[in-house]
Amino acid sequence: MSRQDNQLSNRRARRAGSVALAVTAAIFAAPMAMADDAPGSAVVQNQSSASCTNASPSRATLKGMVVGFSQSENEQNPFRAAETASVKAAAKQAGVARLLYTNANDSQAKQVADVQSMISQGAKAIIVAPLNATGLQPALEQAAEKNIPVVTIDRATAGTPCRDFITFLGSDFTVQGQRSADAMNVATGGKAKIVEIQGAYGNSVETQRTQGFADQLKKYPGMVLVAAQTGNWSATDAQKVMEQLLLAHPDIDALYSHADVMTLGAMRAIQQAGKKPGTDVRIVSIDGTRSLVQAIAGGSAQADVETNPRFGPQAFGTLKAWFNGDKVAQAITMKDTLYTKDNASAALSSGSTY
Repeated sequence: MSRQDNQLSNRRARRAGSVALAVTAAIFAAPMAMADDAPGSAVVQNQSSASCTNASPSRATLKGMVVGFSQSENEQNPFRAAETASVKAAAKQAGVARLLYTNANDSQAKQVADVQSMISQGAKAIIVAPLNATGLQPALEQAAEKNIPVVTIDRATAGTPCRDFITFLGSDFTVQGQRSADAMNVATGGKAKIVEIQGAYGNSVETQRTQGFADQLKKYPGMVLVAAQTGNWSATDAQKVMEQLLLAHPDIDALYSHADVMTLGAMRAIQQAGKKPGTDVRIVSIDGTRSLVQAIAGGSAQADVETNPRFGPQAFGTLKAWFNGDKVAQAITMKDTLYTKDNASAALSSGSTY
């Protein structure tokens, strides 16, 4: 094993030993539909058999209620912008008196303070898009003490289901990694030298997308993962990383990226190196943003596994069920589309991308 391979192996081992989240280990039951007719709206694919039930349902209605929403990252990221828009639209439709909106801007400490501020301002329910897999515990404990239900979206966070949060809404990130490997196999004909640009380390999304891809890649002996490095969910960082990877491995011909925003940065590096994205370097990404799906339609990328950010209707529907004393699944997984040359143009025309 080379020094580089050994370093890569050690990094994976450290991540594999990170916090295990109960919601990601849930056993999924039958599919459940979600009422929302907007183009591209999230649809529930399945939900965990484990559930939470409010022991003292107040039968409170969302109309006239104060609800908090803590966003984790800058909304220059199309995923975050679409996620926030979905929550705000659903809040308006539910008739909440006030939506307390904050953005942590990539600061764990600020997100904790934001949630605690919502509690002090009288929020009766809180929706959180966690920045990291750990770190929210002080805020979650404070909400639990006041019997304020917390719904987590997109990223799972450490804690005890039914006490620290009532549900997690999001994608199956391990499956996304597996689907990306399958798509890469199709895109390259089963033979490729791949580089992987990962999300920020210590994040449950990055860990699971990395592991899912690695596990599935074992089925395809002609595809080799040459190198992997974090792009920190940043287009600028990913561009720099791709520049370095191309210099270190000039013969690479495939890229797997954990997020479209990083993919677009990496594509600039590929072009600047005198190579053609989608031709000299085959590309598989995750997110399903309009920009990347346009690239697929134009031949500059091969596939994109969607991560649907439109959680708003389901989040508020879950809160309604909680206050009514109905069972709420501890983990609710959304259905994600795989965009390829075959359906990219249709998806763009229908407005299902974001």
